[in-house]
Amino acid sequence: MSDCNHDCSSCSQNCGERTEPQSFLKELNPYSSVKKVIAVVSGKGGVGKSLVTSMLASEMQRRGHRCAVLDADITGPSIPKSFGITQKAMGTEEFLIPVTTTSGIQVMSINLILENDTEPVVWRGPVIAGAVTQFWTDVLWQDVDYMFVDMPPGTGDVPLTVFQSLPIDGVVIVTTPQDLVSMIVAKAVNMASMMNVPVLGIVENMSYFKCPNCGKEHAIFGESKVASVAESFGIEHYTRLPIDPVVATMVDAGEVESVPGEHIAGLVDYIEKEI
Repeated sequence: MSDCNHDCSSCSQNCGERTEPQSFLKELNPYSSVKKVIAVVSGKGGVGKSLVTSMLASEMQRRGHRCAVLDADITGPSIPKSFGITQKAMGTEEFLIPVTTTSGIQVMSINLILENDTEPVVWRGPVIAGAVTQFWTDVLWQDVDYMFVDMPPGTGDVPLTVFQSLPIDGVVIVTTPQDLVSMIVAKAVNMASMMNVPVLGIVENMSYFKCPNCGKEHAIFGESKVASVAESFGIEHYTRLPIDPVVATMVDAGEVESVPGEHIAGLVDYIEKEI
């Protein structure tokens, strides 16, 4: 076209000069290597994303994979405490160096670079999103087989940035048994669909409490709905995590790597097979 200004975003013509949509993916620094990236998401806060992220990384690491956790929850970071990390991340002129856990999991979180763990991060959305991007591009990720991204709740700036900037291979959705579970899962599934990212599974946290005396399961927060929800969205795999005071105590003590992986093992099997 003679009057073409080469700005395809403002043009409706379907001509041969039309360019492909721009990719927002950010490149790793040349010293880093990450093979697979899995985002752990939910439609609301307080459902246990950090717990599930930590358990997935720990179980994968036990199986001989080299794992990493990128804590994208900038305003509510809890990954370092789950792993019992007290030291701060170091840096060079070229990149940040993640902190390594007892079992060898590489971790980067905002709390690893703040002087005080209780210091609030009072930043606007674009600044927070930029920090997450830098955790991907400016950190020395060494030979990572599986990176798990602990996402903030919802579908705002940071989740959108992660989906657009990182090569996400799949998502794991975390939810609870309450009645609003369908809406929460629907939001997460629809966002993943918009970004052309497959849903690898649903984890229903706090699904039941198993009596230590009689072994009976009690639905403290209501009957489980994860099976029907997974079926309605065509999601092949789901798992249920119990309310377990022992696990809660271990996580609070920074011993998540010692939490048994029996409840999450099936999901890890599925992830290994699918991606």
